[in-house]
Amino acid sequence: MSTEDSMRIHKFLAQAGVCSRREAERLVADGGVTINGKVAAVGQPVNPETDVVRYRGKEIKPLARNVVLMMNKPKGFLCTNDDSHGGHTVFEMVPPEYKAIRLFCVGRLDKDSEGLLLLTNDGNLANKVMHPSGGVIKRYEVHLNRDYDPKLTPKLIKGAMEEGERLRFKKVIRNPENPKQLEIHLDQGRKREIRRLLEIFGFHVKILRRFQIGSLVLRKMPSGDCRPLSQKEIGMIFEN
Repeated sequence: MSTEDSMRIHKFLAQAGVCSRREAERLVADGGVTINGKVAAVGQPVNPETDVVRYRGKEIKPLARNVVLMMNKPKGFLCTNDDSHGGHTVFEMVPPEYKAIRLFCVGRLDKDSEGLLLLTNDGNLANKVMHPSGGVIKRYEVHLNRDYDPKLTPKLIKGAMEEGERLRFKKVIRNPENPKQLEIHLDQGRKREIRRLLEIFGFHVKILRRFQIGSLVLRKMPSGDCRPLSQKEIGMIFEN
């Protein structure tokens, strides 16, 4: 196999739209991916032109085009491709013309959260958006069960450890007209990070809505609506 034509297996899976690079490494480590009939190793090179790659027995082929969709996620829907959890998933709201494409969420919103959600088959784009090194800021509107004291802000920015993870906020802005409402900025994406960190400091999140990723803002989009992004809008994701 020519070195010039090869790429790492996790990159191949991401470009094929199976999942993000980080998730692809886990899939390979779990032994669910094969190359030419043999279980793939993490970091193993693969030639997309000549090697046969399978995930769970299904052949994975490079996609001819990448798709990025923007959704206004309503509460009550799961950000998962696995329907074994029961309940409704965000993929039920994907337009029919994109149903045949294996899409995944670019950073999840939990079942009780709502707002701006990106879905794509482009693992490279997903990795740039989700990884802190990409520098992409995600902005959230948060409503709490009680008034917020701005003196807590330095502690939230410094963060706290929970279950081996450092949870932290990039920025916290209190609404001067409503002391129970915050605008929170994140540059990383730990699972349920906002809820978990605020719970450590004695708050309960009543409403959590993501309204902006980079400079892409959720504007006048009905709840549950989903549409493709233009190239200009995709570029806005990486502009803070």
